[in-house]
Amino acid sequence: MARPEEPEIEDFRVAYASRAEFCNVLEQEMKPLYLLSFLLTANHHKAEQGFAAAADQALKERVVFKEFARSWIRRCLIKNAIALVFRGSAFSKEKRDFWSVGPHKAGGDDEIDAVTQLPQLERFVFVMSILERYSDWECSVLLGCGVKNVVKARIRALRRLPGPIMLIPRGEPRASRFVETPA
Repeated sequence: MARPEEPEIEDFRVAYASRAEFCNVLEQEMKPLYLLSFLLTANHHKAEQGFAAAADQALKERVVFKEFARSWIRRCLIKNAIALVFRGSAFSKEKRDFWSVGPHKAGGDDEIDAVTQLPQLERFVFVMSILERYSDWECSVLLGCGVKNVVKARIRALRRLPGPIMLIPRGEPRASRFVETPA
């Protein structure tokens, strides 16, 4: 017999994100999530693969609390991008794409392209630690390298980028909420 002030086990299940809630996050955050995937992979085809895999994982997941659905999808997307870029068969011959080409360029496109021109490790560390605000330790665990390598890669990335990157809004927890994708 449970005490009245203790929640029942069934109450915990109610706190899990449902398939519909994951769909809602994916729909509301589609552009920022795709941008995150593109910034990491620097390739539209790989960005689409990573996004689709993260969406598939989210729709199959049963034990993520509602409050963490958004961050869980972002983490899945990052892990998929790592697998696609670093563990892919031809990551040494990386094909990089521009964010947008032609007359549809928008503000922020040059900054996005500057980030995608960074070497792989520097790009991942920059996006994960600066834009997504992962700790050095989290970056090192996900990327499979030492914390010192993460710090050095971030410094190299910041030195290579042409001035301040406007992907980083002041006071916002995630840069992807700031940048709009092309229509």
